[in-house]
Amino acid sequence: MLSRLRRNALAIAALVVAAFFLVTYAVSRRDIGRAYDRVATGSQIAQTRCGPIEYAVAGAGPPVLVVHGAGGGFDQGLELGDSLARSGYQVIAPSRFGYLRTAVPADASAAAQADAHACLLDALHVGRAVVVGVSAGGPSTLQFALRHPDRTAALVLLVPGVYAPRPEPMARMSRGTAFLLDTALRSDFIFWAAGKVAHQSFIRSILGTPPEVVARAPADEQARIERVLENILPVRPRRLGLVNDAAVMSSLPRYPLEKISAPTLAISAADDLYGTFDAARYTAAHVPRARFIGYPTGGHMLVAHTAETAAAVTDFVKTTANF
Repeated sequence: MLSRLRRNALAIAALVVAAFFLVTYAVSRRDIGRAYDRVATGSQIAQTRCGPIEYAVAGAGPPVLVVHGAGGGFDQGLELGDSLARSGYQVIAPSRFGYLRTAVPADASAAAQADAHACLLDALHVGRAVVVGVSAGGPSTLQFALRHPDRTAALVLLVPGVYAPRPEPMARMSRGTAFLLDTALRSDFIFWAAGKVAHQSFIRSILGTPPEVVARAPADEQARIERVLENILPVRPRRLGLVNDAAVMSSLPRYPLEKISAPTLAISAADDLYGTFDAARYTAAHVPRARFIGYPTGGHMLVAHTAETAAAVTDFVKTTANF
């Protein structure tokens, strides 16, 4: 009798576990499928002298090139530029090297990426543009302003991953951590599952934002953070871009900021876990026509400052950009 009860209990437990994994698999397939559907439309491929570049356009008016951060693509650029598109500007959102349908060339440096931005503008017959660089899009944005000053109507740097003098070099990722990260980036399912199991860790390590800041934020801001995490999927077609970003960010040089002639706005938060506050403040202090906005909290995602940041950027572009 006892042995039969044990067998029945084990059978029930096995069914519960199997059902759990079936439901999990079905939900993951649904979420990942939606992610691929989302990035399958809305963009185009421009044939440029720098090679094929994926991009999307939203809005109409003076052009604004929005250079996305790590884990992005044209889709992230469109979301970041939404307030500008609704304010009477044409937002041009490329996928940087290694993201979605833009390949990684032999030279995938920040300088080469800046020239690729110029190539895209050439293909679209755009002479001058405001350039907005976000996070890991910062290095190529600064390089664009330096290499193509006559084409830079104004410069905006949001939580920029750029050079700042530091007392100690930034810690390098261990081989074990690098292996685990690369494994996750090769599998949409593993990345999806890790995001569900270690949600708070993802907010901290991937979004560079203290989870407690998100927990205190209004509901609409919490929903935005969830959307950002969800929109990193599909991650597999972004892997090479993330790998290239890691290489670029691991050895950031100091650019000749004093030579940047465009009006510049740099914004960050003091508790950004990627340390962009010092970088944004340092950049603004050395670019001749620059302004710095620093928030005490908000993390890398500038939580609870979305509307404030959008208004500051729009006002800056309207009052300083020279098209």
